[in-house]
Amino acid sequence: MANLPQSFSLSGASFGAPSSSSSATTKDPRTMASVENLVLQLSNPDLRENALHELSKKRELFQDLAPLLWNSLGTMAALLQEIVSIYPAISPPNLTPAQSNRVCNALALLQCVASHLDTRMPFLNAHIPLYLYPFLNTTSKSRPFEYLRLTTLGVIGALVKVDDTEVISFLLSTEIIPLCLRSMEMGSELSKTVATFIVQKILLDEMGLKYICTTAERFYAVGRVLGNMVATLVQQPSCRLLKHIIRCYLRLSDNQRKTQQLGSGYSSCFIILESIGFLHYKVEEASII
Repeated sequence: MANLPQSFSLSGASFGAPSSSSSATTKDPRTMASVENLVLQLSNPDLRENALHELSKKRELFQDLAPLLWNSLGTMAALLQEIVSIYPAISPPNLTPAQSNRVCNALALLQCVASHLDTRMPFLNAHIPLYLYPFLNTTSKSRPFEYLRLTTLGVIGALVKVDDTEVISFLLSTEIIPLCLRSMEMGSELSKTVATFIVQKILLDEMGLKYICTTAERFYAVGRVLGNMVATLVQQPSCRLLKHIIRCYLRLSDNQRKTQQLGSGYSSCFIILESIGFLHYKVEEASII
């Protein structure tokens, strides 16, 4: 996992969004011409693999890559073709590293589209995230599948990063929560962190909090997974993951009636956290929140 794209950094400005320092590079005519030519090559099956690889590396250097991808004839169809072409390799699980790398390059470009202001809503209106959900439903922990899982979560993370109620509404309507909970239970530390970040962002939206607290089944499903993750942190500490877990708990505590229903299970999670030295303060005074 050492060669993961920069877009998976949780400490950066956003999932996959170009940094301000790179915006000047997009004005270089040679760079623009090179990127535009690579986008055209996506429609050619013989040139597509190299184009995917090069564009995934250069997406940070071209601020308007997302509109170019979205508006170029046949480009989005080519990217979706890359997505659906590996469905047979995920069940039964026989995804190769080469297949994983190739489809993850396509996913990196979709993440670029998902994070751009001008293409985010068209991306959702076309229901493109639904094509990615089978990747979050896998259970294999092999490196190719973990890379696929993490890259897919990066696309969803790019969507929720913007705090848009329309995005949250769409994701809730497509049952993203159970898929995130699956990744929180069996993914790598980084996959768990991104999946927990997604759940956290959904909870921070009033619609998301209401959705999860509407039924006991949803509420306890989230609470159970969070509790299991806390217990796992005893053996495998991760301050980055812990931060998002605490934020989820704090947001759930905003619904007092449901929080009371958590009872001793809710309190025991914080007892565990305190006992392993993660929390040296009252939760309401936590400086990392």
